[in-house]
Amino acid sequence: MARSHHRKKHKAHLRLFKNTQEAGTASYGKAKSKAIVVFGILGALIGFAVGYFGSNGSLIWSTLGLVGGTVTGYYLGRNIDKGKM
Repeated sequence: MARSHHRKKHKAHLRLFKNTQEAGTASYGKAKSKAIVVFGILGALIGFAVGYFGSNGSLIWSTLGLVGGTVTGYYLGRNIDKGKM
């Protein structure tokens, strides 16, 4: 049979869990990182690769590709974070 002194702790725990679910503060529902950072880094890598291979290794075009990819990834990530995409 269940002992009453254990049930009190259980009920208090359930109340706390219910409050966190209603408030939306559960840790598993939040993103661990922002999409701005992830897409910015991926955009920079892809932009650099496109600039490098497209220009046969020219440093100027590689740098322009890096900057362009970073800016594009930043704006794409920002729109994802805002929920527009």
